[in-house]
Amino acid sequence: MDELSSLPETQPLALARAGVDRAAHHRFDEPWLAAAWSHPTTKVLPIAGGEAFVVDTEAGSELVLLPSFEAPEAGDRFFLGTDEDGVNYFALAGESLPGRLDGDARPAGLREVGGSLSDRDAGLLVHAVALEHWHRLHSFCSRCGHPTEKAGAGHVRRCTSCAAEHYPRTDPAVIMLITDGEDRCLLGRQALWPEGRWSTLAGFVEPGESIEQAVVREVLEEAGVRVGEVQYVASQPWPFPSSLMLGFLGKADPAGTAITVDGEELSEARWFSRAELKAGMEAGEILPPSGISIARHLVELWYGGPLPAAARW
Repeated sequence: MDELSSLPETQPLALARAGVDRAAHHRFDEPWLAAAWSHPTTKVLPIAGGEAFVVDTEAGSELVLLPSFEAPEAGDRFFLGTDEDGVNYFALAGESLPGRLDGDARPAGLREVGGSLSDRDAGLLVHAVALEHWHRLHSFCSRCGHPTEKAGAGHVRRCTSCAAEHYPRTDPAVIMLITDGEDRCLLGRQALWPEGRWSTLAGFVEPGESIEQAVVREVLEEAGVRVGEVQYVASQPWPFPSSLMLGFLGKADPAGTAITVDGEELSEARWFSRAELKAGMEAGEILPPSGISIARHLVELWYGGPLPAAARW
């Protein structure tokens, strides 16, 4: 792409889809929540350790949602929302998933099935995974150290001693595809990644920093490349465990395109032309970013369409 301002239409990001209204106004209405839980149309998503039961179909994967009267009694209930037909959805987080279900149901997580779920199911699972992880790690008050208890239908924890309220954390992180004057893209790899895996650069936003400043700083720190123009593209939740990925395209300063990796975040980085990337993927020498990641979305924006089929995984 020669101009960052003209972005083509693309498919929605895999984990940024939803088909349910979160209906936050019901979260502190205990009588309403009790009635919603006991309603015969209510659907419950059991979840444990970031996984839920799914069934594989020809069209993709589907979450296994239970009527509330079939759901386990133990576990934390999180209200996830209401769909356009008035069906209410809850997650039920437990130490483990319920006993083996009939049929072909199997446990799976977002990394495996996030891209093959429907909009509704993707949104439900992302919401539930993020809440489950936060509750598991925030059972004590960060102000006074006393135990906290669930409130707000799973969207708040309240201290049992000082009454401080704590809300689910979301860590903003920037992820960016940088191009140079020859319209090559900058990709890097970490030492722990599988052989041949390349992806866009990324990093967390620091306190007192704008997201645009974070893009410039992270690219300079990790690859030694200076970034000029920056354009925001899209965002998606990334509950691994609690990030919001903010995607950008950027242009390298012509005077600062020499690569010097930091050796910590990245073990290697290089500029790729479209022809080089295509040839490497078709030969099986280059593995692209995951299909559910915003990194894949950014690379395909620059590439001009879907990556070669042989590269998909």
